[in-house]
Amino acid sequence: MQNILDYSLDELKQWMILNDESGFRAKQTYNWLYKKAWDFNEMKNLNNSTISKLNANFYVGIPKIIDKYLSKDGTIKYLLAYSDGNIVECVVMKYEYGNSICVSTQVGCRMGCKFCASTLEGRIRDLTAGEILSQILVAENDIEERISNIVLMGSGEPLDNYDNVIKFINLVNSPDGLNIGQRHITLSTCGIVPKIYELADLRYQITLAISLHSVEDIRRQSIMPIANKYSIEEILNACKYYYECTKRRITFEYALVKDVNDSDEDALMLCKLLKDILCHVNLIPINEIKEKSFKKSNNKSVERFLNIIKNNGIEATVRREMGSDINAACGQLRRSYIETQRYE
Repeated sequence: MQNILDYSLDELKQWMILNDESGFRAKQTYNWLYKKAWDFNEMKNLNNSTISKLNANFYVGIPKIIDKYLSKDGTIKYLLAYSDGNIVECVVMKYEYGNSICVSTQVGCRMGCKFCASTLEGRIRDLTAGEILSQILVAENDIEERISNIVLMGSGEPLDNYDNVIKFINLVNSPDGLNIGQRHITLSTCGIVPKIYELADLRYQITLAISLHSVEDIRRQSIMPIANKYSIEEILNACKYYYECTKRRITFEYALVKDVNDSDEDALMLCKLLKDILCHVNLIPINEIKEKSFKKSNNKSVERFLNIIKNNGIEATVRREMGSDINAACGQLRRSYIETQRYE
């Protein structure tokens, strides 16, 4: 049995034709799926032959909501269970300009970043394109509103699941599906350099966000193991190539950790690193994790760091904390849930 959400419309048309059905049946089926009809027997304009073949060959891989948390600021966090029992998280954030969703691309993560809860138990498996897509379908169905912006910044490293992530982008961008424009999609990566070049060559109009978090290779290596493989210089060169190919401004994410990377000298070095790149710096006061010793920078340090960057002519903002009262940072709720299950 295959997850029908992994199929593009063209792929489903080809399947229909190979199975003695009209290609038009694919369009009808697709319409039902995106109208949130996830039982083939409910697709009333399909004939019995088509429904029978769909039931025999496909399932609709919609995860079950096993927990839902609503923040006082309107942020909603979901714990979702797939049919194999694996659990992921996604977060819906409500803004004046529309609803955004932060989706997971893997069950767990193997990148090992020291301030992220997603990595604590490593990577379990990749999510397929349809499984990533299903997080949006579930959330839209639950809030009964359209989601217009996507951030690939939940559990997992998107470029470590490159093929499925690219197919996901194509699926959500399709006018036959959710029809979410590429400029409304942000992909966040810790810096897998060869995949940044591959992504650049596609000329997609998505926003590339780089999790930088340090201005020196040695310190970056201490908090982000990927830095042992790719240097900051290699990442920045890949970013420059990405801009040359796409003309899209790069976002650099910088998680501020007290007494680790939040000094005035760090801010000035960051400005020097980024002076030749059209970019935006997104400063992120970290969410503290009980298993780790890192502490959040105080407000005064964050404000001073921000001002230094802006005074050097680089656009920068401090990420607005959303869902802090529901542990909305990557991996926190999933880990809490798994620990609870262990002791029940």
